[in-house]
Parts: sequence; C-alpha cells; structure tokens
Amino acid sequence: MATTKARRTTIARTNNGEIPRRPFGPSGEMVSALALGGYHLGTIGNQREAIRIVHGAIDAGITFLDNAWEYNDGESEEI
Repeated sequence: MATTKARRTTIARTNNGEIPRRPFGPSGEMVSALALGGYHLGTIGNQREAIRIVHGAIDAGITFLDNAWEYNDGESEEI
C-alpha cells in the first residue's frame, strides 16, 4: 500500500504536463514512466509514418523505448 501511495504522490506532483520519471533498475538513470513499445513499428508498412510516431513520442517526453531484434524480423529495431 505504501508503494502505491508513493507512486500517486509522485504523479500528483507532476502538474506541469511532463511525464513522470522512474529509475531504470540499478543504473541510476531516470526514464519516463510511460514507454513506446516498438513491436508495432515494423507492422505499419510505411517507414516515414513509423518514424513520425517515434519522433512524436520523443517530443512528448518519452525517454523509454521497448524494442527487440525479434520484432518483425528486425524491422521494428531498424526503424
């Protein structure tokens, strides 16, 4: 329960429109609490549109992207 309350407090303090940040494991790096999943990028069929989605996410404050070479035979990772 205390963990949930702490998370709510962190999010509640972010009233400036920024995406809250969370620590990325033991690295000490802070990443956005929301991530862009990359699997779908290789299914779009239009590389320009897929790149537009990535740029839009970055412009919105996303700093955590989840991707893997296994997604769509590496197409998602290439994009």
